[in-house]
Amino acid sequence: MSGAGVPGAAATPFGVYLHVPFCSVRCGYCDFNTYTATELGGGASQASYAATAVAEVALADAELRRRGLAGRPVETVFFGGGTPTLLPTVDLARMLDAVDRTWGLAPGAEVTTEANPDSVWAADLQALRDAGFTRVSFGMQSAVPHVLATLDRTHDPDRVPQVVAWARDAGLAVSLDLIYGTPGESLDDWRRSLEAVLALEPDHVSAYALTIEPGTRMHTRVRRGELPGVDGDDQAAKYELADTLLAEAGYGWYEISNWARGPEQRCRHNVAYWRSHDWWGIGPGAHSHLAGTRFWNVKHPRAYAQRVAAGELPVAETEELTPEQVADEHVLLGIRLVDGLPLDAEHRATLHELAADGLVDPDAAGAGVARLTRRGRLLADTVVGRLVA
Repeated sequence: MSGAGVPGAAATPFGVYLHVPFCSVRCGYCDFNTYTATELGGGASQASYAATAVAEVALADAELRRRGLAGRPVETVFFGGGTPTLLPTVDLARMLDAVDRTWGLAPGAEVTTEANPDSVWAADLQALRDAGFTRVSFGMQSAVPHVLATLDRTHDPDRVPQVVAWARDAGLAVSLDLIYGTPGESLDDWRRSLEAVLALEPDHVSAYALTIEPGTRMHTRVRRGELPGVDGDDQAAKYELADTLLAEAGYGWYEISNWARGPEQRCRHNVAYWRSHDWWGIGPGAHSHLAGTRFWNVKHPRAYAQRVAAGELPVAETEELTPEQVADEHVLLGIRLVDGLPLDAEHRATLHELAADGLVDPDAAGAGVARLTRRGRLLADTVVGRLVA
């Protein structure tokens, strides 16, 4: 990584992502950097993982100091995976404490963990809250058993209301994550899932279109003809239904795939990604962004642990962003947010063309801001392509 600091970078908000790469079962659609105990084999241990992550925090702090980017409190922390809650709560608390002791949590910091509905109990959620966590994001995905089965999800949908109640009792904000467009999922199935979510009145809802990635078991099943492929028109109809029902229930979209009851319930950590803030990613395969530099860790937990044990940053590759890349990413990421994207004069003609095509709000366009309409959200890639051409 470059040793030079970037003027003004020390004032950029700073967050931390901690990747926990363990799952009890690998879902057929998932291409994330996750592993079951069987896949890991010897040399990589859940029991020692927290200690390794804490050691990386110390290495990261030394690098930040070297680059003149230390001294910023952590605004947001996000534990993702995998299933972070497969680790004992005491380990998650230990990792969070290392972040706090090393950099300090900003007042009102947002601290989130992902969790599967079958991976936590009431005592776990209370212990997380006591340790300083503020949010939990449950991977619900669907309320319909046959859809969950196609996704290889193991939880009972009837357990979701119970874990939501436990999280609320513990004082945690609750997000529910959904996936739409699963092979075999009807529009009525999707409506049933949305209605189940709305009945629980979470603070936040994420809804992601299923992508069938090469190398996954689901991709193999589609290629063999065992499952139908993704239907873009079907996914568009499901997105529109989600946006309608969520809006009617008082949830506002703030990013293409995310809705919240109000600004205070938005996931600040994810917004920081879209705004190109700085963050350090801890764990195997975790990505980081600092002052115009991207870098990512070695993927396998064994290689990761070996590098950290040797006192080395486990970085696999680094990319210094060019001014052109920074400008393009500003459009690519910023266009996704409800606030819209202010554009300079050279984009005004394109902006008005996009408004005429119903892709951006015409009133905002008149003020030089690209704010996606619902149609524009469905065709966001098209909008980006026209703005960065």
